[in-house]
Amino acid sequence: MSLFARPLIAALLSSFVFVAAGCGGGGKPTEAIKPAIVVKPVPLEALAIETYAGDVRARVQSTLGFRVAGKIQSRLVDVGARVRKGQTLAILVPDDLDLQVNAYAAAVASAEANLALADAELERHRQLLDKKYISQALFDARANQQKAAAAGLEQAHAQLKVARNQTAYTQLNADASGVITQIMAEVGQVVAAGQPVAALAHEGELEVAIDVPESRVGEFKPGRVVIAEMWAASGKRYPATIREVSPQADPVTRTNAVKVAFNAPDGDVQLGRTARIFLTDAARASSVLVPLSAVHEKDGKPAVYVVDTKTKRVALREVTLGIYREDGATVTGGIAASDWVVANGVHKLHPGQAIKPIDRDNRPVTL
Repeated sequence: MSLFARPLIAALLSSFVFVAAGCGGGGKPTEAIKPAIVVKPVPLEALAIETYAGDVRARVQSTLGFRVAGKIQSRLVDVGARVRKGQTLAILVPDDLDLQVNAYAAAVASAEANLALADAELERHRQLLDKKYISQALFDARANQQKAAAAGLEQAHAQLKVARNQTAYTQLNADASGVITQIMAEVGQVVAAGQPVAALAHEGELEVAIDVPESRVGEFKPGRVVIAEMWAASGKRYPATIREVSPQADPVTRTNAVKVAFNAPDGDVQLGRTARIFLTDAARASSVLVPLSAVHEKDGKPAVYVVDTKTKRVALREVTLGIYREDGATVTGGIAASDWVVANGVHKLHPGQAIKPIDRDNRPVTL
C-alpha cells in the first residue's frame, strides 16, 4: 500500500465512526423485562394460634321415644333418612292398648246405666217427698247417690279418653323436620315409656362441636370470631362465632365442650362432616403477612412493590407496618390479601418497571 492511501483510509474510518455515533445517540435503549419473585400476602386469620377438630351438628337435636310401653311392631326409617314433621318413624303392637280402650268403653256404658238409675230413683223420691211419704234425709241420700253416679260417668269418660290417647301413642312421630342420626331400638324389642328409640337432628342452624383442654378454655369466649374449615373442602374457610362454652370439664377427658356456629354456611357444610376450627389473633384478624424482603421505602416510610395484574408493571405503595415476626412482617393497612407483591430484589426496581412474575422455583406465575 502506498504512503498516500494510508491517510485516506484512516480519514474514511474516522468519518464512519462519527456518523455511527451520531445516529445511535438519538434513540432511547429498550428496557429489559426482568424476572421477579411475586407472592400474595397471607391473611393473619389463616395463621391460626391453635387448631381444633370437631364435627358438624345440628344446633337443635332431640331424642325420640314412645310415651307408652310396648313391643315394637315396625320401624319405618333408617339412619340418615330425611323426615318431615309428623312423619311416623316406628309403631308399637297395639293389641293391649286396644283391649284397654274396650275396657274403659264398657266402664263408660256401666257408668251411664248407673246414672240413669240414679236419676230415676231421685225423681221417684222427689215425688214421695212432695206427698210427705219419706223424710228429707232419705231424699238427700238419693240426691247424693245421683251426684256420685254423674261423677262416676265423668271419670269413666276421662279414662276412656286417656286410653284412646295412649292408643295414638303407639306411633312414634317426628317432632320436626330433619335427619335421623341414630336408631337405638329394633323391631321386636320391648321398650319402656320414654326409652330412646331414635335421634333426630332438626333442620336449620348448623354448628361445630369441639373439645378444648382446661388450660386453654379461657381463650374461648361466647361471641368471639373464629375461622371454620371443612375437612372435605380444604382451603375453603367460613367465618364462625363461638356460641356456647361448657363451664364444666368432662370428668374423663378433662376437656370443656365448645359449640361454634357458622355465620354463613354453604352447600359444603353438611351434617356429620369433619371440620376444623382455627382460633385466630382477634386483634390482628384484618392484617396480612409479607416477607421481610418485600418491605422497601418510599419518602422515608415503609412501602412494598405491588404488581398490576394487567400490565405486569410495579408500583411502590406505602403501607402501615404492624410487627416484625420470624416469618415476615405484618401489614395493617395499604394492601389486601388479593394483591400481588414483589418478594425479593425490591432495591433493584423502580416504579412503573415491567417485570416477569415468577415463583420461588422460577416458574411463571399467572396473575
